[in-house]
Amino acid sequence: MEPALPRRTHGKLAPDSLLIDAFDRYIEPLFPNAGVTLDIAGGTGRHAIFLAKKGWNVRLTDIAEAGIANARANAGSFANRIDFRVEDLTRFDGGRESYDLILVFFFLRREMFPELVKALKPGGLLIYKGYTRGQAKFGGGPTNPDYLFGENELLDSFRGLQVLHYAELIRDCGRAELVGRKVHVPAG
Repeated sequence: MEPALPRRTHGKLAPDSLLIDAFDRYIEPLFPNAGVTLDIAGGTGRHAIFLAKKGWNVRLTDIAEAGIANARANAGSFANRIDFRVEDLTRFDGGRESYDLILVFFFLRREMFPELVKALKPGGLLIYKGYTRGQAKFGGGPTNPDYLFGENELLDSFRGLQVLHYAELIRDCGRAELVGRKVHVPAG
């Protein structure tokens, strides 16, 4: 019997619907044996906890020590599957470690894009979701264009990946979402 999640499974600890859908459609079929995940700017740990519950080992990074402390507390009995790290992502080096799955939700640092691809194992998945400039119609969230995707920018930024899912939506907020796979490069 697997341990129960902490009581608060709704609201701030509920995983994003993109991750839930991607898990069923892509992650579980491609990785029947759970692998290793990097959760960039993972905050309270909602995605890391979801994956840890599914048997994945997760490295959760965030710049805020308080966020990491909250994530550790929220993880409860799943904390042993999560490597909690306070990290300044301006120094992220994708060549140091490799991952089967990388998650980025509502964090935008364009300089990291090549490093994210480098950190993916062949066959690995990148799940990325962020605000677009369409967010201005809704209020709330970022307004600085440095932190908003332009039209098709997320898609264009990861052209080297096989696109399994891409959408730009304007419902409740302006957002773009991508599920991409690092294609195996044949030897020789």
